Amino acid sequence: MTEWLVANAWVVWLAVFLLLAIIEMISLDLYFIMLGVGALGGVTVALLGGEFWLQIVAFSIVSLLMIMLVRPIALRHLRKDPEALRTNVDRLIGEDALVLEPTSRMNGRAKIGGETWSARSDDDAPLQPGTYGSVVRIEGATAYITLRTKMPGLD
Repeated sequence: MTEWLVANAWVVWLAVFLLLAIIEMISLDLYFIMLGVGALGGVTVALLGGEFWLQIVAFSIVSLLMIMLVRPIALRHLRKDPEALRTNVDRLIGEDALVLEPTSRMNGRAKIGGETWSARSDDDAPLQPGTYGSVVRIEGATAYITLRTKMPGLD
């Protein structure tokens, strides 16, 4: 059994890679996937016929380089918060809202993104039906909107 493992070390390295990838999917901290790429370095050296100690050296060097050079760049990109990646109700903030019925600080309705929402005026001025507002915030199922000074699509 030991002879087979030494002769087919690439299988062991591939199993290590898969295990590290699974752990990364659970933890999501970008350490284990960097170690996994190091294990792929070990697979490469094993397939090229390198000795086991050389496979370990390749694993160590590739893993360290990935953690020191690639992980910080990946984390920077993951922590960006572009507006295109906003989800759920966050994406509605700043959207146009067509007022459907008189809207005050107490009640009203507006169409936002093709859906009818319960709406409230965010300022003291009531909004009349047919006017456009802009979504300021969402609390629960209620959108708070303010009057737009320009027509949507023209500014």
